Amino acid sequence: MSPNHSSEDASPPTALLSDQLHSGSTFSWSFVSTPNLTPSRAPHPETLLAAAGCGSEDGTGAVTPPVHFSTTFERAVDGNWPGGHIYSRDSNPTRCLFEEALAELEGAARCAAFASGMAAANAAISALCGGGHLIIPHDIYHGVRVLAETVWRSWGLEVSTVDYSGDWLPAVRKDTRLIWVETPSNPRALITDVAAVCGEARKLGIPTLVDSTWNTPLIMRPVELGADYVMHSTTKFLGGHSDVLGGALLAASDSGFETIREVQKIAGAVMDPFSAWLTLRGMRSLAARLERQCRTAERVAAFLDAHPAVTRVYYPGLTDHPGHEIAAREMTRFGAMMSFEVPGLRPAAMSVAGRLKVFQRATSLGGTESLVEHRASIEPEPPVSPEGLLRLSIGLEHEDDLLADLDQALSASGGTASGHGN
Repeated sequence: MSPNHSSEDASPPTALLSDQLHSGSTFSWSFVSTPNLTPSRAPHPETLLAAAGCGSEDGTGAVTPPVHFSTTFERAVDGNWPGGHIYSRDSNPTRCLFEEALAELEGAARCAAFASGMAAANAAISALCGGGHLIIPHDIYHGVRVLAETVWRSWGLEVSTVDYSGDWLPAVRKDTRLIWVETPSNPRALITDVAAVCGEARKLGIPTLVDSTWNTPLIMRPVELGADYVMHSTTKFLGGHSDVLGGALLAASDSGFETIREVQKIAGAVMDPFSAWLTLRGMRSLAARLERQCRTAERVAAFLDAHPAVTRVYYPGLTDHPGHEIAAREMTRFGAMMSFEVPGLRPAAMSVAGRLKVFQRATSLGGTESLVEHRASIEPEPPVSPEGLLRLSIGLEHEDDLLADLDQALSASGGTASGHGN
């Protein structure tokens, strides 16, 4: 329960801005503030997604695209490649469809697809940092932290961690090559003012990268806020079914992208054709999935915020979240991810997770199923996440079933948040 609430307080749990924004109306993911019905207007995101990668250009009339498994492509008699492809590590028709679809949705100039989110992160550091200096947030996906601080440190990379809500500029050095942003952060859902950070970085001539995995382009388009690069673990919400690995790096302009493309081709950690096809298929239902997931997440967060066995809820849709105003300004919704803490540290948190029956105990996020994870026990020692923290990924189940599941698991603990009554 948030510190400003008590169980005796008759007031409702912390308000959600989306209650005011979306109550009684049909929600749209549109990034335009007013309707535009002219024939020349850009399609809404839902329309782009519904036909992502589709369109018959081979004369068959097929509505959905085929999978091009071929690893190599025939040359013409004059030595050219009439289909534009030489070898699938360099480029593949199905992967190109995915890259083009995601770039259009993100509002980016170019996209490179990788075998996993971590492959994309590694390519970003390789292409944009080299042996210089990298700034990352203090609350960040632990895989990126380990990659930067251990694997790349042996190659001369130096890393500084900062809190972007404070004065982070003293961390900038002459050899700073990249400013890395993750918002909302994993796992504590901290919010970064992307426009402000990118604005300061641009003054300094330092490129910015935003990991927007938790948001997807439907909730935030970092390029429009000034980011130079955007990263996604497409395994998560974009794929959306917990059955395909993938990652993507997108660039706001052609400048600097060729280095990323070269790393993609030469290092070879490319997204395979079937993964590209599966991710495209998942993307076509993203708008419908994510709208329901966000709506349910808002209810779950409010429920947890009022529960006497919960000490803290990390969800930007709660109005007392320190980043709420920024999130309301830069995000179309508050997302389907959250974390919360219970008293009693690791044993109590693991016990709560163990009693859940609808939520599945598994890592990852963004699928149709709701997941719970004790982050500290999966992070390298010493863990960065609080020992009593559980992270939730909200799926497509009925919200009443999720709330009942959480209630029985929390109530069985017999615990009460410090300072609160029964």
